[in-house]
Amino acid sequence: MTPLLSTCRQSAAQALRLFAVLMLVTGLAYPLLVTGLAQLVFPQAANGSLVTVNGRAVGSRLIGQSFTDPGHFWGRPSATAGQPYNGLGSGGSNLGPAHPDLQAAVAARIRALRAADPGNTAPVPADLVTASASGLDPHLSPAAARWQALRVARVRGLAPQRVLALIEMHTERPLLGILGDPVVNVLALNLALDAAAGS
Repeated sequence: MTPLLSTCRQSAAQALRLFAVLMLVTGLAYPLLVTGLAQLVFPQAANGSLVTVNGRAVGSRLIGQSFTDPGHFWGRPSATAGQPYNGLGSGGSNLGPAHPDLQAAVAARIRALRAADPGNTAPVPADLVTASASGLDPHLSPAAARWQALRVARVRGLAPQRVLALIEMHTERPLLGILGDPVVNVLALNLALDAAAGS
């Protein structure tokens, strides 16, 4: 055997051993360690932050859902591929603000919101007619929730002040008072609304 061939075999054997070790570490040990730690430290988040009602999962606090009933608050539009709020097809539309398709979609959404609440002449908040970057945003701004409050109160037969109080109660403040904007989780708000309407 020539020295060159012997060196090549040694190098190939070292490369294969390194590959096997790294495959075990990065493909097995590390994922198991991270999964185990997540289950210990953050079990709710590690399992998708599922929201359950009467023992049945009704959604996730982290992924928006389609609410179209006028008696519920509507979330941000979804831009996911295939079907709305498809977690496997996450992503925005990537259309620029001047793109005719985006302008047509926004105009159609404004018409739908106005048709559902013809008496509301206030400007429609942007987050009610534009999708988030992921297309899965579960939150609205408090202004977008308040914009829908009179419609929801009217359809549900609730006092507007009670609906506004629910919005305030479910408004999540910025982290440390400065990081982020106040937001309202649409699923949590709608579940609280269902509970209030049932009481």
